[in-house]
Amino acid sequence: MMTLKKILLFVAVLMVAVNVNAQEEETVPVYFELDQLPKLIDIMPPPPAFDSPEFANDVVRYGWGKQQRLDKERVELAIADAEWNDHAKLFLQWKDAFGLEINATNTPEIWKLMESSLATTDPMRKETKAFYHRQRPFERFDDPMPSHEEDDLRGEGSYPSGHSLRGWGISLLLAQIAPERAAEIFSRGWDYCNSRVIVGAHWQSDVDASRTAASIGFCALQGSPEFIAQMRKAQQEYKEKTAQNADVHSATIVVHPATRAYQEKTEETRGIVTEGQQKVAGK
Repeated sequence: MMTLKKILLFVAVLMVAVNVNAQEEETVPVYFELDQLPKLIDIMPPPPAFDSPEFANDVVRYGWGKQQRLDKERVELAIADAEWNDHAKLFLQWKDAFGLEINATNTPEIWKLMESSLATTDPMRKETKAFYHRQRPFERFDDPMPSHEEDDLRGEGSYPSGHSLRGWGISLLLAQIAPERAAEIFSRGWDYCNSRVIVGAHWQSDVDASRTAASIGFCALQGSPEFIAQMRKAQQEYKEKTAQNADVHSATIVVHPATRAYQEKTEETRGIVTEGQQKVAGK
């Protein structure tokens, strides 16, 4: 049985550990303070009203997302995409598309760029989320979430999607580091954003707005000399790390079968047909 002295010592150690962790999180430098960035609430329109045609599309897309859950591989990817706190796991979701695993040990310059960029742009969503406080899909339909995020997300605003803002922002940054891999990177980013619809965390309009929000934040970053200098370091590190890989410029685009089927169906509705290896407009 623990004595009072041991209990107090344990509590003191725990408090020190919490303070150290908090200080470590606060040491990530940002390229701009939040009040120096464009205000999303002044730029983006409000989320669709529940009686609007746009919301009708949200409901249709929610049904599409639930259908994707029948694909075990796709729902597992959506659950993995829900990672928020562990950035090493988060960046791992782009490993195949980017052609390189990002972590603090092996890619310190890229890691530094990504960490500071996310620390700068992630908070952009907060004011808009709090103002509109939009009900999330899983709450409106009282459906369970496969990603087990319910406790963390319930009662928190849905518009815009924080994960999608971050995911599309990551794709923009990685494509700037390795423009030759842009198609792979953005394909992965698109699927990543779709994952938020699949798990029922967000409406499609939340995700669409977040891609725009991420682009606004990305453009703002380009105005920081510190960001530009770190981007150059990250680009150089990428070149050095991938110099041994002869296939870095000819990688195959990785697209999930469910996404490919959706793209092909969409192309059919636009009158696009495939002849051999080329896509041509239908007559």
